[in-house]
Amino acid sequence: MRIARFQFNMLPVNTYVLWDTASRECAIVDAGCYYPKEEETLAEFIDDNKLTVKYLLATHLHFDHCFGNSFVAKKYGVILCAAEADEFLLQNMVRQCESFGIPFRVEIQPIGHYISDKDTFDLGHEKLKTIAIPGHSPGSMAFYAPDSGFVLSGDALFQMSIGRTDLPGGNHHQLVESIRTRLLTLPKETIVYPGHGPETEIGIEQIENPFL
Repeated sequence: MRIARFQFNMLPVNTYVLWDTASRECAIVDAGCYYPKEEETLAEFIDDNKLTVKYLLATHLHFDHCFGNSFVAKKYGVILCAAEADEFLLQNMVRQCESFGIPFRVEIQPIGHYISDKDTFDLGHEKLKTIAIPGHSPGSMAFYAPDSGFVLSGDALFQMSIGRTDLPGGNHHQLVESIRTRLLTLPKETIVYPGHGPETEIGIEQIENPFL
C-alpha cells in the first residue's frame, strides 16, 4: 500500500491518502483541507494518480481533522466513517473553532458509517484494520496496515509526544493506557504516521518517548 501525506489548514493537520497500487482504490484519512486551494491540491492528486476514492475515514472528529469532510463526501460520493463515541464533537464544532479563534466556514459532514475496534477496510488486496485508542477523544481510532507495516495514530501518539487531553471527552490516563496496550504492542519497526508532525517508529517511541 502506498501513502501520501498533505499538511492542510492553519494548525496544520496531516491528511493522508492511502491506496492499493493494483486496483487504485484509495482511502482519504482526516480530510483537513480548509482553503479552496487545499481542496484543489487533494483533488489534483487523486486525478493525477488515477485513484478511486472508496473511503473517507476519520481518526477522530476534532474540528481541524474535519474541515474537508463535506468536500470529499460530495465530490467523490462517499460517506464519513468514524466512531459513534465522537459524534457529539460534530454538534459543538462551531464552538471548537471559536475557542481557537478560527472562522467556521465549512459544512459539517455527519457520520455515515460507525466504525468500531477491529473493523477492516479493504483497498484492493490491501487491508486497513481499526484499533480503538480512546483518550485524546472518546472515539479515537488508529488505522493499521499490517502488510505494509504502518499505522495512522491520529492525535494519540506523536514523535516523542502524545495527544492533549484537555479538550471535551479527553482522558489522560485512558490515552496513556491506549498507547501502551494498543499501539506500542505493534511490531517495533511499524512506522507511525500521526495527525500532526513527522512520522516515527513504534520501537523508537517504546524507548524514547518521555510521556510513556
